[in-house]
Amino acid sequence: MVKPVRVRTVWFKRDGERSAEEIASSVASTIWRVADKAIDNLGQENYDIITPARGFKLIAECLAFLVHYCDRMAYASLAPERRTAVLQAISNRLGEVMEENIISVVGKGDGSRNYKAEFIDFLNRRFADYAEFEFPDDEKASFPALRFLGLQIRDEMGDSDKTWIMDQIMDIEMPEMMGTVRKSFKGLLSDAPVKRGFGSPDMLPPE
Repeated sequence: MVKPVRVRTVWFKRDGERSAEEIASSVASTIWRVADKAIDNLGQENYDIITPARGFKLIAECLAFLVHYCDRMAYASLAPERRTAVLQAISNRLGEVMEENIISVVGKGDGSRNYKAEFIDFLNRRFADYAEFEFPDDEKASFPALRFLGLQIRDEMGDSDKTWIMDQIMDIEMPEMMGTVRKSFKGLLSDAPVKRGFGSPDMLPPE
């Protein structure tokens, strides 16, 4: 049985505003974990991932959707400068995590590829794509937005998996991912007292 991804939604409230980097570190970690778990779920449902390259491409598609989703939430609650800083920090951190994971699996090779810069460039392209779609509220995306994601993932899969993969992504995996990311992101943006215990930026920089 697949265990749910656990996230912190209650935080110590420190004096002053949380830094963009502090928010980014936590949110990027949550986004990566839910995307990685979703691709693992596909494997357990007998979808054929086959190669690390395909796996990372599928993860990248999920990350791009979820980062854009965070931007939609940020648009409703943050000043433009703060919104841009937070989304750039999340994107940069995810670029670092992507690079670290690729190198851990396939090695550095000849060092000619900058995986982080490639990922940031990919995010910029997807931000432009998703800017064309509606996200009716902060709990869900429109059917066309989810369908676009499903099509990108379907295009990466083998012929035997193309029939059902869109339903799996649109109806099961992404709604669950969005719910987890929403709790994490909104918890970090909240200014409410915290108990003990537990659209889009114009460009995302490559560095």
